[in-house]
Amino acid sequence: MIKTVTFAIMHFGIAFSVAYLLTGDLVVGGAVALIEPAVNTVAYYFHDRLWERLSRRGRMSGALPA
Repeated sequence: MIKTVTFAIMHFGIAFSVAYLLTGDLVVGGAVALIEPAVNTVAYYFHDRLWERLSRRGRMSGALPA
C-alpha cells in the first residue's frame, strides 16, 4: 500500500504541473491534479493486484505471464 501512496503523491504533482502548463490556470491545474491521479491510483492498485494474481497462477501452472 505504501507503493500506491507514494505513486499517488508523485502523480498529483505531475498532473498539476502538466495541466497548469497547458492551461495557465491554477484552478484547472488543481482540479485535474485531484481528479485524474485519484482515479488512476485506484486503477493502478487493482492493476497491480491482478498482475500479482496472474503471477501466482503462472508459477502454479509453470508458465509466467509476459
